[in-house]
Amino acid sequence: METFNTFADRMKNIGVMNYLKISLQHALYLLHHGMFEDANRNLSHAETWRYGEKSASQEVLINLIQAYKGLLQYYTWSKNKMELSRLDKEDYAYNTAFQNMLNHSGKMSVNLCTLIQTPGVWDPFVKSYVEMLEFYGDRDKAREVLTNYAYDEKFPSNPNAHVYLYNFLKREKAPREKLISVLKILYQIVPSHKLMLEFHRLLRKSEKEDHRKLALEVLFGVLDFAGCTKNITAWKYLAKYLRQTLMENHLAWVQEEWNSRKNWWPGFHFSFFWAKTNWKEDKALACEKALVAGILLGKGCRYFRYISKQDDQVIKKKIKRIKKSVKKYSIANPGL
Repeated sequence: METFNTFADRMKNIGVMNYLKISLQHALYLLHHGMFEDANRNLSHAETWRYGEKSASQEVLINLIQAYKGLLQYYTWSKNKMELSRLDKEDYAYNTAFQNMLNHSGKMSVNLCTLIQTPGVWDPFVKSYVEMLEFYGDRDKAREVLTNYAYDEKFPSNPNAHVYLYNFLKREKAPREKLISVLKILYQIVPSHKLMLEFHRLLRKSEKEDHRKLALEVLFGVLDFAGCTKNITAWKYLAKYLRQTLMENHLAWVQEEWNSRKNWWPGFHFSFFWAKTNWKEDKALACEKALVAGILLGKGCRYFRYISKQDDQVIKKKIKRIKKSVKKYSIANPGL
C-alpha cells in the first residue's frame, strides 16, 4: 500500500493535466481496500486542485470527484440510517444519529446533484441520491430526478434508468397506465429483461385491446432469447395466455407472432433433444413447453409427441389435460 501511494503521488506530479484522473484512480484503489478516510482525504485534495483555466474536461472530472465524495458520505449516512432503525425515537441517541444523518445528507446532496445533471450513466449516484430524498419525504424531487434520468434526450440510453423510475412509481402505487408506459420503453431497449413478465401481467389486465395484444408479443419476445429458454414462468404464462387468446377468438394475434418464428422456434425450443433434456431436468417445464408446442405445431410436433407418451403417474392427469387442450386449440388443426 505504501509503495502504491508513493507511486500514485509521483504520477500526479509528472503530468499535471492527468492529476485529477490519477487522483480519482488512487481514491478508487483506496476504496477497494476499505480505506475510506484516506480515500476521502485524497478526493478532498483533488477537489481543490486547479491548473490554468478551468476546462470543460476538468469540470467533469471535478464533478465526478465530488460525486465520489458524495458516495462516501452516503456510506456514512446509510450506516447511521441502519443505527437509527435499531433505536427508540424517545432515546437521546436517536436524536444524535438523526442529526448526524442530516449533516451528511446536506453534503451528499450538494456533491451528487451537479454530476447527475451532466449527461452520462450515473446509476450508483442516482440511486443513492433518490434513496436519501425518499427517506426525507421529498418524493416530488425524487420523481423529478428519476424522470429526467430516464427521459432526458441528452442522456445515453440506459435500461437501468427506466427500472429505477418504474420501481419508484410502483412504490408510489402509481396507476397501471403509468407503469405500463415506463415498461414499454424498457421493453423496446431490453425485451428479455426480467421485468417483462411483470409487464405482461400489467398488460393482460388492461381493458385496452392493443395492450392485451402486446401482452402476447412480450411473452414471445422474452422466449426469443437463449437465456430465457428454461424460464418456467414465461412458458406457464405463454401456455395460459395462448389458450385465453384463442378462446377470445384472436387467432390472428397468435398467427402474427408465430409466422415470424415458425422457421426457427421448432429447432430452438421444440426439438427431440430438448424434449428429452427438459423431461429429465424439469418435468413441469417440459409439460408447459409441450402444451405451447402442441398449440403452435400440432400433435405431430416431436416435442409434444415425446412428452405426451411419457408414463409418469404423478403428472398423468396433467398430460391428459395437455392433450385435450392441444386437440381443442392447436392452430395447426384445420378444424380450428
